[in-house]
Amino acid sequence: MKQVNSGWASRMLRAGLVLVFTLVLAACQTDGGVEPVARSATPSLAPLAGSDIEYRLGSGDKIRVITFGEEDLSGEFELDGKGVFSLPLVGQIKARGLTLRDLEQLIADKLRGGYLRDPRVSVEVMNYRPFYIHGEVKKAGEYPYKNGLTVENAVATAGGYTYRARTTYVFIRHAGEKEEKRYQLGGPVRILPGDNVRVPERFF
Repeated sequence: MKQVNSGWASRMLRAGLVLVFTLVLAACQTDGGVEPVARSATPSLAPLAGSDIEYRLGSGDKIRVITFGEEDLSGEFELDGKGVFSLPLVGQIKARGLTLRDLEQLIADKLRGGYLRDPRVSVEVMNYRPFYIHGEVKKAGEYPYKNGLTVENAVATAGGYTYRARTTYVFIRHAGEKEEKRYQLGGPVRILPGDNVRVPERFF
């Protein structure tokens, strides 16, 4: 009889320990305890203004064209006011509005049309065209573009905000577009060469 009672007590003790462990684990997964791994997440950032836009060339960009194995067909060129540059043997090429891959293909096609059998062309941007910032900044104007430029960097370059500036969002009109778009400033908002940034005024 004592052996039966001892076995029953042992089973009850194990069941009690399992219940306590379950309750402690549940408590740790509430807001007052440790967050479970499945619920953790990387903080979201504001959308990058240019993240979904492939860069397109424009007037003022300086590019390097490399035609592999053909030094005479390689060099550095600046796009003029019409977005055009002149490549030896090929002549004038309109690059404005093209992506780098588009321009590589265009040059290769022209060279394949009578100069080279299987041209391999690479194009890269050496110096970007400037960006513009106006509105409620201390020194509105045109400024040189640098890779990775954000709205915060652009505002700092323009001397910072005025006391009237609304600092929660900006308006950006991308090069080649007619309408400006509004971007919240909850995180880094990247701008592209040729972009026109407007910092609005607050009314209270």
